Amino acid sequence: MRDPARRLIIALDFPDGASAERMTALLAPAGVAFKVGLELFVAEGPAFLERLKDAGAGRIFLDLKFHDIPNTVAGAVASAARAGVWMMNLHASAGSEAMRRGAQAARAAADDAGVDPPLLIAVTVLTSIGAETLREELGVPGPIETHVLRLARLARDAGLDGVVAPGPDASSIRQTCGPGFCIVTPGIRPAGSDVQDQARVNTPQQAIRAGSDYLVVGRPVTQAPDPLAACHAILDEIALASGTALQQPD
Repeated sequence: MRDPARRLIIALDFPDGASAERMTALLAPAGVAFKVGLELFVAEGPAFLERLKDAGAGRIFLDLKFHDIPNTVAGAVASAARAGVWMMNLHASAGSEAMRRGAQAARAAADDAGVDPPLLIAVTVLTSIGAETLREELGVPGPIETHVLRLARLARDAGLDGVVAPGPDASSIRQTCGPGFCIVTPGIRPAGSDVQDQARVNTPQQAIRAGSDYLVVGRPVTQAPDPLAACHAILDEIALASGTALQQPD
């Protein structure tokens, strides 16, 4: 994946569709992908995905983190696949059966609809959850890294394409799950920026060098005074980490 723009996903964490469409139109020339999360999807509904495509979004990551019984997960994933999204996710903690059924449903639905099958990614541990929360509130013993690896292996064995995982876990996941397993890292913050509500973060260079394939960046770009310039600065960091010369548009 030599093009740095193929590795960057901009989180459209907006409460309304108009704001998201404006940001998409501004950043689409950079060639990045766009993430639609719960807030925006609930506010605007499934039809909004087509509006985003009209605004220039060539690749959409539908970040709804499906977590339910296997039959419900399979149905939800199939509906999203028919909408032609590039990537979607579900919780690994839903269990191996839900993940297996989801993977089968996504590929079958995409085939029926004549669209490319989406990348199906499992959520391991949310970047807002630290070791103390995992242990004291959720009752998961042992190091957080051990739990992340357990869920990553479960997702791989269930037939998923990869996982969403914090940057600090990317290296161990890569070693455990192999080179073909996709790692998507949220909670990315450029060096020196505010970590805000993220418990475990990485800079773009740290995440890429640890083994992440895709980086999700939201507020450091979308709330910057010049979002396009902030986007290109992160692309420069990705290019530096991956040893790729970045060709910026004229």
